[in-house]
Amino acid sequence: MLERRWLTPDLEVSVLGLGTVKLGRNTGVKYPTVFDLPSDTEAANLLAVARELGINLLDTAPAYGLAEMRLGQLIKGQRDHWILGSKVGEDYDGDSHFDFTRSGAERSLARSLTRLGTDHLDYCLLHSDGNDHDVLNSGAMDALARARDNGDVRAIGISSKTPAGAMRAIELGLDIVMMTINPEHRDEIPAAQQALNANTGVLVKKAMGSGHLSARESLSMVSQVPGVSAIITGTLNPAHLRTNVQALI
Repeated sequence: MLERRWLTPDLEVSVLGLGTVKLGRNTGVKYPTVFDLPSDTEAANLLAVARELGINLLDTAPAYGLAEMRLGQLIKGQRDHWILGSKVGEDYDGDSHFDFTRSGAERSLARSLTRLGTDHLDYCLLHSDGNDHDVLNSGAMDALARARDNGDVRAIGISSKTPAGAMRAIELGLDIVMMTINPEHRDEIPAAQQALNANTGVLVKKAMGSGHLSARESLSMVSQVPGVSAIITGTLNPAHLRTNVQALI
């Protein structure tokens, strides 16, 4: 069974989380092979396998095309089982569109809650466009802080694009930082270690370089970085999911 770690003081997550971009988007992505979006039956089976393997963390975003809407249907009656996180700031309709205004973030969050069929998110992150410092100083950040205060989200943070941005988010006292760490991208390891000192949760994206790196080597390496709470990986293949879990047991 997968190890559980604390993402925040009241969010205990499996060390491997399931990313859902492949449920809703197959254009404008950087995976090594093309793929078709799964059928509802295939997607439901994938989530069932994830539960069987001990995964309790689902990560999604408006930028993942149809993913939020599909996920909302797939987890009906299962909401209490999942730690569910989404993002604000980026949307996708064949092209990415960014909006880090307060009103834009409020609309995005309200839409995500409706699509996902829930009255709250366990976490919500700013989906950075690469200008991390500007994003952290935006109205969208204010909107997330207010959403946490009123109970629409339990924890807030940023999906950062730069080591400096990750460090700044930790300095600001955000609950969670999502960062890139893998065997070929180690620049953000110091930020993960700093997050540990600050009691900030760390989610890792692109641990396998968007599918270009070995699962066993990459997942094992990333999971041992001090401060890492969980690794988000996306797959549509239950066998690949089992392989990823096995690399962490």
